[in-house]
Amino acid sequence: METEPERLDVSALAAQPIAYWTWATTRVLLQHVRSSLARVDVTQQQWWTLNYVDAAENGLTRAQVRGRLDAFLDEVSPEDMGHAVDSLLHREWLTADDADRLTLTDVGRDAKVRIKALVAELRSEIHEGITDEEYAAALTILQRVIRNVGGTATPR
Repeated sequence: METEPERLDVSALAAQPIAYWTWATTRVLLQHVRSSLARVDVTQQQWWTLNYVDAAENGLTRAQVRGRLDAFLDEVSPEDMGHAVDSLLHREWLTADDADRLTLTDVGRDAKVRIKALVAELRSEIHEGITDEEYAAALTILQRVIRNVGGTATPR
């Protein structure tokens, strides 16, 4: 049984390394999200690609898709993004025009709606028992930690 946060020793928690906890959280969340997406035969890169292409009024080129994902390229290679685009073209979820601008097909839009429902379920599961205020406070603290060590992070 987990101890309620109100009963925890604040001094003991404050002495723990935030780098460990952010790493452990990232690792577990990525595993959970990626395995959930894999059950519907979609990768995280494919999901990102569908979102970015759909949000662009006139579609995106491959280079623009990669540009949108620069923040993730420490973990995701440009080749991974190329594979994501290729697989979405093969599934006919994306189409490319003569200028190689990618846009969603009707099949791609339908797939995006189904995947978005799964992602919403995942978000609810991840946020279970956490108020919006607590979640916002956690993100605010993480953003401050990033700034404190001279980093920058922009929400995608």
